[in-house]
Amino acid sequence: MATKREAQICLEATPFYHCYVRCVRRAYLCGNDSVTGDNYDHRKQWIVSRLKFLSYVYAIDICAYAVMSNHYHVVLHVEKARALAWSQEEVVERWMQVCSGNMLVDRWLEEPDALDEAALEVVYETIEEWRSRLHSISWFMRCVNETIARMANEEEACKGRFWEGRFKSQALLDEVALLSCMAYVDLNPVRAAMEEDLIDSDFTSIQQRLFDYAKHKTNKTTTEKRLVTRVNKQRRIKELLNLKDLPEASLMPFSASNYAPLENALPFTREDYFDLVDSTGKLIRSDKKGFLDEDAPPLLRSLGINPNHWLEHVKFFNLNYSFCVGRIERMRDFVAIADRSLGKGSEASRHLYQ
Repeated sequence: MATKREAQICLEATPFYHCYVRCVRRAYLCGNDSVTGDNYDHRKQWIVSRLKFLSYVYAIDICAYAVMSNHYHVVLHVEKARALAWSQEEVVERWMQVCSGNMLVDRWLEEPDALDEAALEVVYETIEEWRSRLHSISWFMRCVNETIARMANEEEACKGRFWEGRFKSQALLDEVALLSCMAYVDLNPVRAAMEEDLIDSDFTSIQQRLFDYAKHKTNKTTTEKRLVTRVNKQRRIKELLNLKDLPEASLMPFSASNYAPLENALPFTREDYFDLVDSTGKLIRSDKKGFLDEDAPPLLRSLGINPNHWLEHVKFFNLNYSFCVGRIERMRDFVAIADRSLGKGSEASRHLYQ
């Protein structure tokens, strides 16, 4: 029996969650369809644009994403306080960018003094319901997946299920869990041996972040020029799909130091994260077992991560854990709140944390 979503997502425990979902139809969402020979790579841009647009509307930041041929991953950060600070008018404006409105709310916007107390109570209750949805991961993912499924069905002139089912989620309970999950997501194309390096990993957040860093440099390296060329190709796809005018949120920023409050920025610097993900990707391609202690990237040492277990942890992140990731003590606290058994993850957690 499927687990209720409220038993998997608890914002009191953590605002960070890893979500992923697979396509059911012939196992292909994007890429080349081996049955028809059709290419659906443009759908990757559909998903990236939809994620960034919804992040612009919702009080939800995107930490990392990777769109693959038959599934996609996204790491989300919910900023509930931001949604609670919005005025009623702003809540309505945001909600109506993604869903249809309400006749009574429309009338309230036009003539707020024309409604009696009973009608106003209904309006205010409706707005508060919309506010709660605008910081809900379930509604965020629903607005991604339903739209993409509808567009794909229209494109293929067919009906039926497009996604395997509800999205799956994992609670990321501390900085190490967040870091390892982001690295796992960003390295998806490299782990799957679909790409050689981060530069060529199209439709991933790491490529986007590297581009954002390189695009303003006057003297670009050969590698950075190749990166700009690849990302500009994706921008042309966006223009052809009439998506370039869709508002988009930026990715959640990195901290200027490794000691920033978790709610304001990612708790590690851009340079440290780039170095760690690049080094990990090279280890994966070289088929080595892991870092030697003396060669471990600084970020592993500063967060107390065992370098000997880091590589296996990132390569098999989804297999090692069920619905929560973190120190074993945090995992036990989370399952107590969710009223569930611990499931997978105890052994992996003990190995990773020094």
